Amino acid sequence: MSKEIKEKELIIIGGGPAGLTAAIYATRAKLNMLLLEDQILGGQVRNSYTIENYPGFKKVSGSELADLMQQQAEELGAEIDEFDMVERVDFSGDVKIVETNNYIYKTDTVIISTGATPRKLPIPNEEKFSGKGIHYCAVCDGAMYDGKIIGVVGGGNSALEEALFLTKFASKVYMIRRYDYFKGEKATIEEVMNHPKIEVLFNKDLVNVEGNNFMEKAIIKDSIDGTEEEMPMDAVFGFIGTEPKTDHFKGQIDLTDGKYIKTDESMRTNVKGVFAAGDVREKEFRQITTAVADGTIAALQAEKVIVERKKNQK
Repeated sequence: MSKEIKEKELIIIGGGPAGLTAAIYATRAKLNMLLLEDQILGGQVRNSYTIENYPGFKKVSGSELADLMQQQAEELGAEIDEFDMVERVDFSGDVKIVETNNYIYKTDTVIISTGATPRKLPIPNEEKFSGKGIHYCAVCDGAMYDGKIIGVVGGGNSALEEALFLTKFASKVYMIRRYDYFKGEKATIEEVMNHPKIEVLFNKDLVNVEGNNFMEKAIIKDSIDGTEEEMPMDAVFGFIGTEPKTDHFKGQIDLTDGKYIKTDESMRTNVKGVFAAGDVREKEFRQITTAVADGTIAALQAEKVIVERKKNQK
């Protein structure tokens, strides 16, 4: 059966903070818009146990903040379709095509806010022990390891914050850091360094994990002298960066070598009418606040394109 064709002025692909913010602004501008999300609304922010750097909230959980953003967008009248996956896009014409499992959408403008996913640990047994000792979301899986020994790989804010969260469950948390410094906020680094349950392993690199059905030990390599040692460990949580979700857009818009979307400061891609916002685009800082700012700008710029097109059609 052929799919039903629907026409929109704006399609937002991705429902994290950037996409939800764009939906809020687009709805307030009375645009005929639709937000598509193939998973749960809120994006990676839902995996944050505690957020303490979002203006207006001294402390808020990621799931609570995501729920508030979603509620605000929906109460304003934003049209949101969850769990309808995008199959293909075609940005070659003035009218853009976004095809999902259920519909074919024709739209004047598109905002891509698909975000990014955690980068997998580059070790031989990653796939074998995925979900059986190797994880990438402390909020999702940390409670599985109550009273256990946990390793955290990474050196940025995400790794530091997740290590602190995991102390709620673990008897011991090892921070495995291949360099002799962290890249996070000073206050968070100090909290990690002074926590009685956390031991920091500077100049150490995780090279593999081993076990039977579940992970039982980690193989740690000294990044200076190359020596290796085995350490009893029940789980390892990786926070070594992210990979953008841009597979559908390859060949349609310009991407960097790292597969992030190239934009200018107005969130414009190289294709008129197509914008990108949030973690999916190439930029220096990836925070909730920067994603919200991106979504704001992208929606306002999309509105300009739509207004200009309406004037030219008269």
